[in-house]
Amino acid sequence: MTPLLVNGRFLAQDMTGVQRFGREMARALAAQVPLVVLAPPGARDEALLPVRQVGRWRGQAWEQIDLPRHARGGVLVNLGNTAPLALRRQVVVIHDAATMAVPGSYGWRFRTWYRWLHRALAWRSVTLATVSAFSRTDVARHLGMDPAAIAVVGEGAEHIVRVPADPGLLRRLGLAGPYVLAAGSLASHKNLAALGATARMLADRGATLVVTGDLDGRVFAAAALPQPARYVGRVDDAGLRALYEQAACFVFPSRYEGFGLPAVEAMACGCPVVAARAGAFPEVCGDAALLADPADPADIAAAVARVLDEPGLADRLRAAGRARAAGLTWEAAARRLAGLAAGLATGDKAA
Repeated sequence: MTPLLVNGRFLAQDMTGVQRFGREMARALAAQVPLVVLAPPGARDEALLPVRQVGRWRGQAWEQIDLPRHARGGVLVNLGNTAPLALRRQVVVIHDAATMAVPGSYGWRFRTWYRWLHRALAWRSVTLATVSAFSRTDVARHLGMDPAAIAVVGEGAEHIVRVPADPGLLRRLGLAGPYVLAAGSLASHKNLAALGATARMLADRGATLVVTGDLDGRVFAAAALPQPARYVGRVDDAGLRALYEQAACFVFPSRYEGFGLPAVEAMACGCPVVAARAGAFPEVCGDAALLADPADPADIAAAVARVLDEPGLADRLRAAGRARAAGLTWEAAARRLAGLAAGLATGDKAA
């Protein structure tokens, strides 16, 4: 039987959306099929995953030199946008075409490497997958491929409700009054600056815009991030669930997302969502969220105000959001990905 192997480079990286996908998808795969996660030296151990540290390099060198040597003879599943070029019998999940669609959000070395690598993987005819129909179309367009050659596996959100909410987080943060939650980073396409009008509208009502994510407080002014707002940095899943559950709504103004996992997490927690009318949001959120123009801060603020003011709207969005999130699971996404890997195990593509 051809072994199923998972590229565990994500276990040596900081946790962002891609690494979240890697961990949750690998866990869901492991619950369905026998597999081994091949990880670089020093990678963190991960509960529920059979991890084997191999090789001596780290980073890209490990992925291109050590990993293919240990993965030969198996089917390799790569969950985080990158993969070794020396193998053909592998599945590569490319989450989006952001380095090509919104290049200003990335340094030139990073985006140049990603562009070259993705084109080389497409030329090598490895099996490609992505997380939404939007991403399939956009990745195919930028790589000059037929979209039908890229599978859509999706994502899930049940991880956020697996852990109990941290009841003391809001008290420790001093969040005593009503607030609207946002999440993001300093990447320009995350578009946090567009929340300025929302922050001021909330302040006029005695409410607060709370922003979580990988943000350095020392650069707020330089980045022209919205004020007045409360920046709380990263929080763990228990804290994030508490923030979602107690927020008046969650607002996500990003101009480009291949899936938009935080919006689905919020819906799973019963938090009304306002998202950008852009990227994968219309597809992933459907009618379970209010959509606003990411280029119009006033439109975003007006959508948030509707959630706060319009009778019955917040309750409708909570119910619709929970129903939408219930249909987006890691279990289902892993089943689709396992099917792709099983097709390769028949020997259609040689290692």
